[in-house]
Amino acid sequence: MRMILSPQRRDDTLEIVKAGDVLSVNGESFDFSQIGEGDTLPASAISSQWFLDKVDRVGGELVFTILLPLPWNYSQEQAFPVPLENIQDGPVEFPLPLPVPDAETMPEGEDEH
Repeated sequence: MRMILSPQRRDDTLEIVKAGDVLSVNGESFDFSQIGEGDTLPASAISSQWFLDKVDRVGGELVFTILLPLPWNYSQEQAFPVPLENIQDGPVEFPLPLPVPDAETMPEGEDEH
């Protein structure tokens, strides 16, 4: 499985769990097991805001683009992500944001936004 990440500044969260060719995206399951080698499922056939382009099966693996929400404290790894390859079953790990500064360590008069 090859997941291409398309970052976008937004405050919602994305959780994906992989089980074979089934992806649970924020609790909603998408079963791509019927996509055969060389087949393409157009994005218009997937009723989800998270899939931004078609889903292909190339060389036996699914290839697709997913929206990656960026929090206000996004990291360079999130802003310029590399595709996720050879994704194992279980929760998908995405690049992490920068740490949120503690209120005690922030200069006076600054807030976190």
